[in-house]
Amino acid sequence: MSFLTRRIAIDREIGHVEGHGLKPTLGWPHLVALGVGAIVGTGIYTLTGEAAGLAGPGAMLSFLIAGAVCAAAALCYAEMATLMPRAGSAYTYSYAVMGETVAWIVGWSLILEYTVVCAAVSVGWAGYASGLILSWWPDAPQQLLKGPEAGGIVNLPAVVIALLVAGLLALGTRESARVNFVLVIVKLVALAGFIALALPAFNAAHFTPFMPQGFWAHEVDGVKFGVMGAASIIFFAFYGFDAISTASEETKNPARDLTIGIVGSMLLCTLIYMAVAASAIGAMPPAQFASSPEPLAHIIRELGHPKAAWLIGLAAIIAMPTVIMVFMYGQTRVFFAMARDGLLPRGLAKVHSKLGTPVAVTLFTGVIAAVLGGALPLGTIVSVANAGTLAAFIATAIAMMILRVQQPARPRRFKTPLWWLVGPFAVLGCAYLFAGLNTFTMIVFVIWNLIGLAAYLLYFRSTSNLSKT
Repeated sequence: MSFLTRRIAIDREIGHVEGHGLKPTLGWPHLVALGVGAIVGTGIYTLTGEAAGLAGPGAMLSFLIAGAVCAAAALCYAEMATLMPRAGSAYTYSYAVMGETVAWIVGWSLILEYTVVCAAVSVGWAGYASGLILSWWPDAPQQLLKGPEAGGIVNLPAVVIALLVAGLLALGTRESARVNFVLVIVKLVALAGFIALALPAFNAAHFTPFMPQGFWAHEVDGVKFGVMGAASIIFFAFYGFDAISTASEETKNPARDLTIGIVGSMLLCTLIYMAVAASAIGAMPPAQFASSPEPLAHIIRELGHPKAAWLIGLAAIIAMPTVIMVFMYGQTRVFFAMARDGLLPRGLAKVHSKLGTPVAVTLFTGVIAAVLGGALPLGTIVSVANAGTLAAFIATAIAMMILRVQQPARPRRFKTPLWWLVGPFAVLGCAYLFAGLNTFTMIVFVIWNLIGLAAYLLYFRSTSNLSKT
């Protein structure tokens, strides 16, 4: 069988081989919390300001467009996740439908996505943490609160939070999910408080002109402006539901729980985002908070509520690590699935006998996220993360459509409604958002995948489990 076309079976039973099986411990409340924990985080707490700087009030439309594309992708994910409830997400779906080579590219892109997202959220969290640190300790060494591009030595808060979350994940999936559930509640209460305080200051005049940078993306000094340019960045704020699909193998009732988790968290988060973005822009002209590393706290502080701003910042510090937790969880499960298939060193698929988690790969992921978060700025990290995610979304939508054509009679626990419309919309929408990314991001993405493809062709295609069949 050619390595270009060899596939794993859709109905293949994983089995729980000693030391390489994940325990099913999660129900739909855990999955919805995982989704909300991943989706509602850095995107709403920090990217609201960056999006407003790129598109002005038109950032509202950017949220809507990015959300619509993600919703279409989420429906495709829900079908594939319930059809193949196994660790690996888009990598596994591609392996079963399009072959090992495509699966490797998708898996390699997912590694880029998840690791970089963990770093990005660590930087976003550090922005709020640094604000509180300086309020408590004005003489704190700022060289340790900023990365090299911002004039510092290392973003130490970003390093610390990435390592702490990795340690928590290594202790156990169910325990991590419980902590995530509590922190998600804290996060939602804080956002509700922001809306309640911002709405009385709502001024419709702040929405005029609505699209000062125009609708279509256009690049200026390496940055894409306009509604669609902002949508390519805001896209980061919506994804996270795909991390739920990496929990397929650890879900008690995949047929029901995965559908509720993926679709439910996406709908809930879209409503939250639109409400928060409208409240922020209505309370203050976008130009006044676009450059703030903590835009929501900044708005409330300027409205004359310093204590409430402090509490919102504190809530962000407490709750934003849920995003790191979920994406780091997703990263370790992609690593795990690829290693179990022989496409990465098999030692990465080793599960701790007592904790039930892949400890080595979890800690390795934490260290990489800490290094990136300590050195790179948020904008650069976010755009690179988006490239890997868009590639995975496109692959999942294509896999769903191929199976619908090739195996229309196959039993499906969840069916993407109007698949012939939703699938192409997800592919074209993601492709357009990818085109909206800046040139640097595209170059990084291409170089990353060329390195990965070389590693696969020179070594890992020969270590694949399917190379022996």
